Amino acid sequence: MSNSQSAASACTRVAVVEGQVLFAKALCQVLTSEPGIEVIGDATSVTEIPLNGHSPDVIVIDLDGHALDFFDSMRYCRSAAPNARVVVLSLNARAELLQRCLSAGADGFVLKDVTPAELVRAVKAVAEGSTYVDPRIAGHVLRRQTLLPMRSAISDLSERETEIIRLIARGLSNKEIAHQLSVSEKTVKNHISRVFTKLGITARTQAAIHAMKAGLV
Repeated sequence: MSNSQSAASACTRVAVVEGQVLFAKALCQVLTSEPGIEVIGDATSVTEIPLNGHSPDVIVIDLDGHALDFFDSMRYCRSAAPNARVVVLSLNARAELLQRCLSAGADGFVLKDVTPAELVRAVKAVAEGSTYVDPRIAGHVLRRQTLLPMRSAISDLSERETEIIRLIARGLSNKEIAHQLSVSEKTVKNHISRVFTKLGITARTQAAIHAMKAGLV
């Protein structure tokens, strides 16, 4: 494989869904200015981007300023681009909205007053398999909810499983967790599968929220 082909294969492909054209173009400019990110297109709805043909790694969806049913959009994304990860943008810092998005399967949640560098960092983290929740709203969720139920659920985990969920909450990928714990990626995946089963969850973002609510990070 040539160097140009290698660079292309390492590039993170991003689709932008934004109801306001001017802001959509600004988002695209911020992302394309970062080496290693390619914006494959932007549209006001997920159905307007040919996800099947472009196979994005990350879909950035803005919830504000237009009629967008997030659950329907998530179902469409999972059907048309099952391997794509989703980052949600919003001005709304309500804990209920964060929880709704995570329940629908979002992999990241970012408030729209972040700096361009922070947005890029969030997109890259999610693309690498990590989770990203804006620290300000994550802290708001923790202040609103009791820690006792989560601590009870976490107590069912083994010492190694607890360590792994703590590392997930810190944003580490499976490869990074394996390196830190000196185990194989397959072992990490097996532990994560058991953690998900014990906690009744299906996504890393949910695991991260569990860890934060239980006071592990």
